[in-house]
Amino acid sequence: MSNTRDTSQSRDSQKTQESQETHHDREQDAADDRLPTPMEVLRQARSQLAELTGLTPESVSSFEQTENGWSLEMEVLELPKVPDTMSLMASYQVDLDRRGELTGYRRVRRYERGRADARQSGGR
Repeated sequence: MSNTRDTSQSRDSQKTQESQETHHDREQDAADDRLPTPMEVLRQARSQLAELTGLTPESVSSFEQTENGWSLEMEVLELPKVPDTMSLMASYQVDLDRRGELTGYRRVRRYERGRADARQSGGR
């Protein structure tokens, strides 16, 4: 009789443990489904671009949510020079998915730090 009772208790204990594990799995899945905030996306983009290129982004000049995730343009120092205004900077287009994982990047512009963008003529 005690053997039957031990088996029954063992089954109940196993069911309770499985139920707790299933609940934990559901909570983990919900946490995995949570999309990052814009600031988290920005931090991830900076970190991932630096890891891939070895260049540390100095600033973000554009940041927008797209249909597939996020698109950013980041400014990086590519070649330091003296004086600093002669240093070569670059703008990188960085694309991330909805979870903030980098899906692609490309350099879209290179310029000297001290140079302003050329003004576009307004039809004059």
